[in-house]
Amino acid sequence: MAYAPLALTLNGFTLPQTPARKGQGLFARVLAALVASRQAAAEREIATYLASHGGKFTDETEREIERRFLSSPTGW
Repeated sequence: MAYAPLALTLNGFTLPQTPARKGQGLFARVLAALVASRQAAAEREIATYLASHGGKFTDETEREIERRFLSSPTGW
């Protein structure tokens, strides 16, 4: 049996020299969407917390935000 690319070239067919797909794959796009969604949800919750506590970003609010978002399990 002949080597496949050589046989196709000899019969007048040529194989493409560039990859068929460019850019991110499906898994990478889904993962990026999940990360962006989680980031937006966290930013909304932080904005809500800051608005309900005077709107100032102090050391106290920074510690509380870190305690809420970084210390507790998120379920992921």
